[in-house]
Amino acid sequence: LESVDGPNLERDYCILTLFLNCGLRLAELCSLNLSSISSEGTLTVIGKGNKERMVYLNNACLEAINAYLAVRPNEGIPVTEKNALFLSRNHRRISPKTVQHILKSYLEKSGLGDMGYSTHKLRHTAATLMYQHGNVDIRVLKDILGHANLGTTQIYTHVSDKQIKQAIEHNPLAG
Repeated sequence: LESVDGPNLERDYCILTLFLNCGLRLAELCSLNLSSISSEGTLTVIGKGNKERMVYLNNACLEAINAYLAVRPNEGIPVTEKNALFLSRNHRRISPKTVQHILKSYLEKSGLGDMGYSTHKLRHTAATLMYQHGNVDIRVLKDILGHANLGTTQIYTHVSDKQIKQAIEHNPLAG
């Protein structure tokens, strides 16, 4: 996030912030619309199988969205693209390839270019951070990520030795 700069700073920062805080899939992010953002601070996401889910936006997301919306172009947008949240330099809905290119360029700039990171790894990162630091139950995480199967969510949750130790210590019979 610290390496984000340039003419699309607000857009790119917002994209990366949403990946890291909401655990969105690439296609979900690209299909977001202005109307996907509610005044109550939630995001309506259309996931796999056209399933709709609601994601709550934290302060980092809300600030990034507001900063981007303040500079998002309003002129020269084709009628079919007017509702698209993220726009390319051609004022069209941003494509998955463009988002992948954006991420790749910032990863290289930050010195993380050769580590195999991708938009999907950012999804994993978001899930792991929520699980390890947010005291989020795995069933809640399943709903946040839009998984149909709990087994899929478990792949995203890298349980640490510290968490295992804490679980044992918090047993009411631990004494």
